[in-house]
Amino acid sequence: MWLAISTVLTAFFVAVLSVGWLAHSRAARLALDQPNARSLHTSPVPRTGGIGLLLGVAAGWTWIAPHLPWLFWAALLLLIGVSLLDDLRGLSAAVRLATHLFAAMLMASALPALHESLLLFAVAVLAIGWMCNLYNFMDGSDGLAGGMAVSGFLVYAVAAWLSGSVQFALLNLAVAAAATGFLVHNFHPARIFLGDAGAVPLGFLAASFGIVGWLQHDWTWWFPLLVFSPFIVDASVTLARRQLSGARVWEAHRDHYYQRLVQLGLGHRGTAFAEYALMATSGIAALWAVSLGEHLRLAVIATTCVLYAGLILVIERRWREWQRLHA
Repeated sequence: MWLAISTVLTAFFVAVLSVGWLAHSRAARLALDQPNARSLHTSPVPRTGGIGLLLGVAAGWTWIAPHLPWLFWAALLLLIGVSLLDDLRGLSAAVRLATHLFAAMLMASALPALHESLLLFAVAVLAIGWMCNLYNFMDGSDGLAGGMAVSGFLVYAVAAWLSGSVQFALLNLAVAAAATGFLVHNFHPARIFLGDAGAVPLGFLAASFGIVGWLQHDWTWWFPLLVFSPFIVDASVTLARRQLSGARVWEAHRDHYYQRLVQLGLGHRGTAFAEYALMATSGIAALWAVSLGEHLRLAVIATTCVLYAGLILVIERRWREWQRLHA
């Protein structure tokens, strides 16, 4: 227990102090998030908070001394380096996507069980690459991406702990604790953002740890999908909807459902609390479903799908009404 407490406290306080320094020192000027067509903020905000969050994760992991494949570290460092360069200088969408997929290939190559099937290997690469992107897409409202990290990795930690994978549980717990430290400065009104250097690695870890937990039988394949479903559903449905409408999916926009909630009047704070409730619901449902029989498990998953469909329909209807009033 003392190891868990040391991991949590170290990750949290290092993240709090690091992110706070990055938000209020001269380092804040290194990378400013200027408002654009996608933005919900109206003035420049530093986007270096992800560096502080990752410092918290690294500090927490020093207590664990994890034995992870070198390809994992290579992929993670590559993503951090390229994403930080994008925050500072700006890179093309093609370069970012190629980096995400290459890092995903490195991670998939580090897992021997995936080598048994070319299809499984390809699915893993696409899943990791997509999570890198969608986490970045969903980092557009105060407290949202940090909250998903707290909820998602905490649920991972609980599930791994219950299955007996103590070190893996502590790895996830450190990420959740560091994300909590980041939220101290990111909750509305946000003083600092994650930036690509924070959002992309978090998406990478969410997908990679989800696959690792499945391969070592801590949970079933659908578990990570349900845990991170608030982000996966929003980003995936939005992308599909924009693709079908003929919009340029790679361009900045404010069509995500969380962005619409902010514009509909919930604001950053209200949207964050609504999303936190959804995150908690999906996480608890995932943990509960793991212990159920097959038929009840399917019922939980089906109910969750119906819930998301209902939420999407309600937001779509409110959005059309809002557009008519503001036309």
